[in-house]
Amino acid sequence: MEKSRLEEILKSFQNLKVAVVGDMMLDDYLIGSVERISPEAPVPVVSIKEERFVLGGAANVVNNLSTLGAKAVCFGVVGEDFDGDRLIKELEKKSIETMGIVRSDDRPTIVKRRIIGGNQQLLRLDWEDARPITENLEETLLKQIEKQIDGLDAIILSDYDKGVLTPKVVKKIISLCKERGIIVTVDPKPKNALNYIGATSMTPNRKEAIECLGKKSFDNIIEVGKELKEKLELDNLLLTRSEEGMSLFQNNEVINIPTYAKEVFDVTGAGDTVISVFTLASAAGVTLHEAAKIANTAAGVVVGKMGTSTVTTEEILDFYNRIYNEWK
Repeated sequence: MEKSRLEEILKSFQNLKVAVVGDMMLDDYLIGSVERISPEAPVPVVSIKEERFVLGGAANVVNNLSTLGAKAVCFGVVGEDFDGDRLIKELEKKSIETMGIVRSDDRPTIVKRRIIGGNQQLLRLDWEDARPITENLEETLLKQIEKQIDGLDAIILSDYDKGVLTPKVVKKIISLCKERGIIVTVDPKPKNALNYIGATSMTPNRKEAIECLGKKSFDNIIEVGKELKEKLELDNLLLTRSEEGMSLFQNNEVINIPTYAKEVFDVTGAGDTVISVFTLASAAGVTLHEAAKIANTAAGVVVGKMGTSTVTTEEILDFYNRIYNEWK
């Protein structure tokens, strides 16, 4: 791909409006140093130097879209609590539309708090209620989606298996999108795979793809992709394969794309970046091969960062230029 073509595609993201439906959460980080072991128990004592939080789960997908210049809309369920306030304020600070977020007083906002000592994660504390949302919450959420769906270029279903993407919610969204010709892409949880029959696309990693088929292992990952695409009646499938890059399944064709990552520090949130970029590029009307290449480049950037993070169009261009110059 010529650099000018990539610049043109990335610039077109600003003209797109994409929604994310899924499990919104906060990633909290308590960061410090470890200099001694507690006299009370054989555990390290962390002297906290910094506390910060970032958008996590489906909220990180929305954050990726916004960072890439698109108009981002989010739909989900959060608690009537302090963390829910924090999450919504952070989204609004990034100019993300939050009218589609439903507040609930009977389930907490999902928070994952990590204790970091000397660049090492020592402990994670989770606050969540992963039960499926109630029928009333389903109806309220779907009404919000129906109210705002016209004008969307795509919808991303970001499934962390925390109760928002129930079978009823998912099937209704896919039906609404099909009626309107709207792209609907899925970052799946394998146990819920059959909910996503008829979606436009799915972006599982190797392990997720195998588990979506109800298997524990599989020798030929290409056959896994073909079988999964057919089983779920997808238009296309983008299978991420770690150090082996990605495989794009469309029609009866399989295109393998090598990895571009030079250094891998943390794969946290890489899947969020892949589905964000792939969906935006697809909605921009480029070929799926081009969309997959750009998503692969973006993944190469984000795995070089620590923790949950996003990628900018400038970073994608800079990383692509380095690859391009090496290959000339």
